[in-house]
Amino acid sequence: MKSTTLRLFQTLHTWVGLMAGWALFIAFFAGAVTVFHHELHVWQSPDRLKGNAQAGTVANPAAVDPFMQKLVALYPEAAASAYVYMPSAGEPHISAYWQDKAGEWQMSTDERLAGDRAMQQDTSRDQVIGELSSFLNSLHYSLGIPAAGIYFMGAISVLYGLALVSGVLLHLPRLKKDLFAVRPGRNLKRFWMDSHNVIGLFSLPFHLMIAITGALFCLSLVLLMVFNTLTFDGKLFPVVPRVTTAVPEVTAAGRAVPTLPASELIRIAREAAGERFAAESFRYQRYGDANAVVEVRGTSTRALGNLGSVGIHAASGEANAGTVIANQAAGARDGNHGLYSALFALHFGTYGELPLRIGYVLAGLAGAFLFYSGNLLWIESRRRIRQAEQPRVHRLLAQATVGVCIGCCIGVALCFPAALLWPARSVSHTYFPVFFAACAWALLRPPARAAIELLYAAAIAALTIPLANAVLTGDHLLRSIPSGHWIIAGFDIGAIALAAGFAALARATRRRAQHGPAESVWALRSAQAAAHGARERDGELLR
Repeated sequence: MKSTTLRLFQTLHTWVGLMAGWALFIAFFAGAVTVFHHELHVWQSPDRLKGNAQAGTVANPAAVDPFMQKLVALYPEAAASAYVYMPSAGEPHISAYWQDKAGEWQMSTDERLAGDRAMQQDTSRDQVIGELSSFLNSLHYSLGIPAAGIYFMGAISVLYGLALVSGVLLHLPRLKKDLFAVRPGRNLKRFWMDSHNVIGLFSLPFHLMIAITGALFCLSLVLLMVFNTLTFDGKLFPVVPRVTTAVPEVTAAGRAVPTLPASELIRIAREAAGERFAAESFRYQRYGDANAVVEVRGTSTRALGNLGSVGIHAASGEANAGTVIANQAAGARDGNHGLYSALFALHFGTYGELPLRIGYVLAGLAGAFLFYSGNLLWIESRRRIRQAEQPRVHRLLAQATVGVCIGCCIGVALCFPAALLWPARSVSHTYFPVFFAACAWALLRPPARAAIELLYAAAIAALTIPLANAVLTGDHLLRSIPSGHWIIAGFDIGAIALAAGFAALARATRRRAQHGPAESVWALRSAQAAAHGARERDGELLR
């Protein structure tokens, strides 16, 4: 490959990585945590705050029927279309989502419907939107930015793909020689470069998959609008519901007919989808009407695209009652649903058991390291040797990298105790002030000092997770491990491991700052001070 071509790929890889690196660090770090999305519900469960850590939740389909009857009686618009979720680990209540006449989403639970009038009228989604797992997921796919954030991350995913391709082309000529070349020693720049390259090469399939699926998920609406205009002559949008759901929209017959019981719907769905299918939720359309249709949604074990659903005619006593009208479960669905389900499972790691999901966590943290180390390498590779003053842009980039990346780690860690201390309040009220405070601190301090101080702060923040868990719920490791509560213990162990990692990075950064090149932006002492000290030592030797 020509040297000019290599330089072009290097420039593309460098600048695309710099532009997208900060956003991708946040997405990967938050995404690594949200691999255990359902376990986060268990960790934040209100029952644990009440001292009921041993309490289990068993889904009872029979409870769904009176719940729907009361919901429709109080909110008739929910009869048109309502999504109902059965209880699960960490979510002890039946919950429902529907749109009101203005098109705004509403939410209620069996606990609210069983309460007084004020509780029954509470249809806000604040608690759901603000909970730990929901916020970290929004941080992963939109940086927590409403509306426009998802499209921004879609563009970042495209840039991410460009950086991956250019990086591979850049390293192809020396792939064989550098594949296992990680050279520790006094040359820390070379060690970081080797680590960056090796981790990038071995995790390339994972990163390509994340880049492609992330771009598709975030930019799906944009792609639909483009294809609808340019290719399908405005006829694409009416088709979308048919190819993305098991059951299209149905109209009401205007004749009241009871809807089949939830237990009967689950039985029919399982006969159609197979024994591996476990129902988790329902989508009711035209509840209590002769045209009622229910989509039973759930997961199938031992399947790549494990999410699926079965559509059923649900008007009791009608000629078509109990008839399966669509089967989009694993092993029976069409190509559109199979592809979407597989892409979703690949991106979020929902298709495997614990070892695979731990692998996703490690791959996510390694990805965050790539973006952090990439910025550090760019700054260090442009250091002007034996020059006291380095370009101001290098210092600013170093400060911003430290503030954004380490600030994200501190903010995410402190969201955990905040979720236990203020369970009814959005954890975003904790994350964003902490994140911006860390960024401000990094801009006010020399880069090396800011990195050391914030890394130690991140270690302390990580330790607040097991500490808050022990104080507020009593589920410390000496209790959770012997009792077999490995979900709770796992978060504590992971937090302690992260704290140790942050502390180790802080010590390594201090050593580098004390003993590395004095003209580097990562030095604790300035080049002028180093030169002055050298002159003093030379003078003492002459004397």
